[in-house]
Amino acid sequence: MTDLATPLGDEVLALRAGDQVTLSGTIYTARDEAHMRMIEEGIPFDPEGAAVYHCGPVIQDGRLVVAGPTTSARMNALTGFLIDAGVRALIGKGGMGPEVVEELRGRGVYLALTGGCAALAAARMSLSGVYFEDLGMAEAVWVIEADHLPLTVGIDAHGGDLFQAVRQKAKTQFHQRFNIR
Repeated sequence: MTDLATPLGDEVLALRAGDQVTLSGTIYTARDEAHMRMIEEGIPFDPEGAAVYHCGPVIQDGRLVVAGPTTSARMNALTGFLIDAGVRALIGKGGMGPEVVEELRGRGVYLALTGGCAALAAARMSLSGVYFEDLGMAEAVWVIEADHLPLTVGIDAHGGDLFQAVRQKAKTQFHQRFNIR
């Protein structure tokens, strides 16, 4: 298990798909609308070494109630500018497309959090601010302090992609089982 802390640096380049890590420090939530706003108006936080969490948390009385990951593939076409600006980690569920695998090559990683664990994730987080609150609770960019959030490297900086490996294995087994060539 590797313990990571933001801001992230070159240490993420040594990670491999499948590695277990914990992440502590400041992370920023961002879903579709937040990505589009940042493209239009600029990134409201320092992106150098940052971790962006694909999450639409539930906030009640100034605290995180649940903060589970959302499907990251929705942000495939909206991600490159963040990596170009210095973001070192994307966090979410389900993996991302081949274009993001290439954008991360030599620069960053995708960290996977299992869907359905929103309460567990929130138990390792606290709120410390918000940007673009006018977008609403789910789409605002929430500033979160994470404390040893358990994650798995889903896509590494070398092109390793756990999700692609699983898709390929499933396709192979399907073809073998049903005698499809």
